[in-house]
Amino acid sequence: MKFRNSREDLLKFLIPSLIGIMLFMIPFNFQGEITIPVALLAGWVQETFASAIPGFMTAVITLTAVVTVTSKRFKPSWIMNSPFLKGLFDVTPIWVLARILGMVFAVLILFRIGPEWIWSDSTGGLLLYSLIPVLAAVFIFAGLFLPLLLDFGLLDLCGALLTKIMRPIFTLPGRSSIDCLASWLGDGTIGVLLTNKQYENGYYTKREAAVIGTTFSVVSITFTIVVLTLMELQHMFFQYYLTIVLAGLVAALICPRIPPLSKKANHYYEQAENQFDEEIPSDISSFKWGLNQATTQARKTKWTSVIKGGGKNVVDMWMGVIPIVMAIGTVALIIAEHTPVFEYLGAPFVPLLQLMNVPYAAEAAQTMVVGFADMFLPAVIGSEIESPLTRFVIACVSVTQLIYMSEVGGLLLGSKLPVNFNDLVIIFVERTLITLPIIVFMAHVFF
Repeated sequence: MKFRNSREDLLKFLIPSLIGIMLFMIPFNFQGEITIPVALLAGWVQETFASAIPGFMTAVITLTAVVTVTSKRFKPSWIMNSPFLKGLFDVTPIWVLARILGMVFAVLILFRIGPEWIWSDSTGGLLLYSLIPVLAAVFIFAGLFLPLLLDFGLLDLCGALLTKIMRPIFTLPGRSSIDCLASWLGDGTIGVLLTNKQYENGYYTKREAAVIGTTFSVVSITFTIVVLTLMELQHMFFQYYLTIVLAGLVAALICPRIPPLSKKANHYYEQAENQFDEEIPSDISSFKWGLNQATTQARKTKWTSVIKGGGKNVVDMWMGVIPIVMAIGTVALIIAEHTPVFEYLGAPFVPLLQLMNVPYAAEAAQTMVVGFADMFLPAVIGSEIESPLTRFVIACVSVTQLIYMSEVGGLLLGSKLPVNFNDLVIIFVERTLITLPIIVFMAHVFF
């Protein structure tokens, strides 16, 4: 089988993909610190607009809540007839309440009204003035530039090259590598949405879909940058990413082979016809097949759609993620600061962390469980710990746990994927226990 790829198609695939790789994946030294271009751009935005971002994001959170309530109550046609706006604002009741709560918290914190335990610098103030500006800045460039990685064929090429790896190692079909890469380079929610769509279309069995949704819908590069920045460990980007990749791979090897994932049925979605086919033609190499798929994708991609999609990505991240982080994060920080709940839940980890010689084990223990609510909370709570080794461990664990209810967990439960709340709790604990020893070992090597 022969393919003829024009020079224009090859360039349209190569140039955007290489620029995307450079922006998101190539670290460099800047003023004595290791960073990547996207993080550098986000840092410039934070510094330049430091005083304006909290007020601006409060307005965004408030607008999100108002439009969400309006869409649920009155169902205006301009929202209901737009797939993008309907998906953004026509959410389930629990997320409506979360957005309203996020708005209330943001307003109280910005104007410092109401109880101090809501807006203090260790609770809501920490979120609105420290975490939210980091998110807002990173999301701008993540949203605008991610199409360079996602829309011009890079995933298609990588998917073809990884086809012969996924089945024997991870017990998954080759096309699942696309889901993993999409979430790794883009966002965990992208991986869940892709997996759900392919499951409904009959490409994955129940077990495969459950494994991919909970094991390969990984945290994106941009989110890891946010966590690392919050922990003031930007200079350790290479060591950090090496650690989470290693720990994540070990968890991906083990979790599909133990309950609850191993107990899922190998049956396809009842309402779908099986269309599964991952075969690469025998008379062509994986690389040539992948390159042809990549150039075909690049040829179909229109720059106007990319620009429009980038803008939608920013809006979706700002209005879909930040209000939830504001709501759940503030509640969790209030509980963490003013109640012993997370201390009790994290107590079993204290002797384990002490056994592994992790400094400030008692303080770090509560971060081992709070990540189930939101992946940023361990970093928010642990950012004040003096030991850089402990902060490194917390940053890595919070990323490799993967299941957090503020976004990916909620999306998993709202999808057709065959997982329930109990499954997510068990998988969260399993991933924590599997990855923690690896992360601590690597931390002791680096420190």
